[in-house]
Amino acid sequence: MQSMKNVIYLLVLLNSFSVSAVEDSTFVNREKKLVVLLDSLRAAKDDLQKEEKNTEFKTYLFETLQLDGAYSYSFSSLKTVGFIDSPDGQLRIINWNVEQDDQTQKYYCFLMHLDEKKKNVELSELVDNSDPFNPRPSEILEANQWYGALYYKIIPVDKGAKTVYTVLGWDGNTASSNIKLIDVLYFSGNSPKLGSPIFKTTEGTFKRIFYEHSEKATMSLKYEEQYKRIIFDHLMPESPNLKGFYSFYVPDLSLDAFVLTGNKWVFKEDVIGINPEKKDETDVYVLNSKTNKVEKKEVKNKWQNPEDNGAPAGGIPHVAVTPEDDLQNPEAQKDKLDTKASKRDKRDPSNMSSVTGGMKKKKRRKS
Repeated sequence: MQSMKNVIYLLVLLNSFSVSAVEDSTFVNREKKLVVLLDSLRAAKDDLQKEEKNTEFKTYLFETLQLDGAYSYSFSSLKTVGFIDSPDGQLRIINWNVEQDDQTQKYYCFLMHLDEKKKNVELSELVDNSDPFNPRPSEILEANQWYGALYYKIIPVDKGAKTVYTVLGWDGNTASSNIKLIDVLYFSGNSPKLGSPIFKTTEGTFKRIFYEHSEKATMSLKYEEQYKRIIFDHLMPESPNLKGFYSFYVPDLSLDAFVLTGNKWVFKEDVIGINPEKKDETDVYVLNSKTNKVEKKEVKNKWQNPEDNGAPAGGIPHVAVTPEDDLQNPEAQKDKLDTKASKRDKRDPSNMSSVTGGMKKKKRRKS
């Protein structure tokens, strides 16, 4: 009887492996086709061709995301498409952009939301309805009113009995300015919505936050989980008379933050940035003297004496000369001065050429 149970268990196990292998094979093949379609999109020459190629890619991707198992498949070969998963495992954002001929951007986004009650994954789409010359939206938005952006971080926030998702994003905006943004994504039934009044500042409470800055500058906007805060560069105009012209705003080397307090993000000005804790080990790249190739080597994350033969690229004599060394050894300093004096140019400057800088050639007398 026990033997029969073992046989049945083995058959079930083999069957599950077989189903898994078929699913993996399906996604591997579909991913290969998606890579071809994506490469074709990225190689498109003009807006008309980009629209055509993007429609092909988007349609096939949508069909693929509807298959069982798509929620957990990595799609790691799609290098220019973001697959961002929330830490609670309930949300996946699939996001990409297509740059237009005028250097503005069009954005595309699918949302995969795990419905725990129905035990299935709901697939929905955000539709880019942006216009860089219109006021930025301040109200709660439906899926077809999306301003368009690339999201790169999801932060779950418990708000009563439901979870809303704070998202950090980037928008290429125009040829002269970029935008970093903070927003809230949540679901009403299976319908996605954007915006929630949880950002408290000295100027009031907002549903989302935009920071526009010069295209020439880079603004940092990141989440620090250990401090429960979104920390970012403070922006200022390059000169006072450019106030309000955001394409001339740049970081001023100070930092601000939104700190999670309950279920609200509370603004804090002039916060102190803290480096992450050092890891016990780190990677360095050293030259292998035998193969003459650069190799990655894992070492302890502490100061290494360059004269230590056991250190990566070690065994190199190194003596740092400081001004104090000369003061402590005046004789050595005197020898240096004497050497410089002995090598001083003793040529007669009146006999030097103003063109070449060398000595003038003596003219030979004609016989």
